[in-house]
Amino acid sequence: MATSIILFVLATNGMSDFKAADDYVTTNNPTASAEEKDQLIEARKLETSFLGMIGHGIEPAIRPLGYDWKIGIAIIASLSAREVFVGTISTIYTIGSEEEMKIVDRLKQEKNPNTGLPIFSLATSVSLLLFYAFSLQCLSTVAVTYKETQSYRWTIIQFVYMTALAYFSAMLAYQFLA
Repeated sequence: MATSIILFVLATNGMSDFKAADDYVTTNNPTASAEEKDQLIEARKLETSFLGMIGHGIEPAIRPLGYDWKIGIAIIASLSAREVFVGTISTIYTIGSEEEMKIVDRLKQEKNPNTGLPIFSLATSVSLLLFYAFSLQCLSTVAVTYKETQSYRWTIIQFVYMTALAYFSAMLAYQFLA
């Protein structure tokens, strides 16, 4: 719950671009209907929020895995526990949405702005599964490793090794299936 609250606060606050979302959307979409403008404003606010800034910052590193900045945010949030990934994705994709739509349907509608293809394709899904199968993503596991080994060295080696294995496995799967 605490992670969801932190994510919500980060997603609903930002710098000057966040505050100017209304003007940006109105200027760049003068013919949009009021409903379309509202959706575009909410999307612009999320993209320019503190959470969006974090996601955009890591996007170049995760793009070879088939992930966008929104999935990157969920991966970072899931450091507290793997289960947080699902809640984060749900939170990110429903912020600003007034439609009653299942999260599965919202995810199916998401398109990669560069390619126009669905973000959650088979390649991306397999990539995510492999990433989470191999990564040492839960910080409680890292804490237990330290407690059992009493060594920062082995804890760091295990975390770096498992993260690298997860990253390269996910990248190979995505590149092969895409």
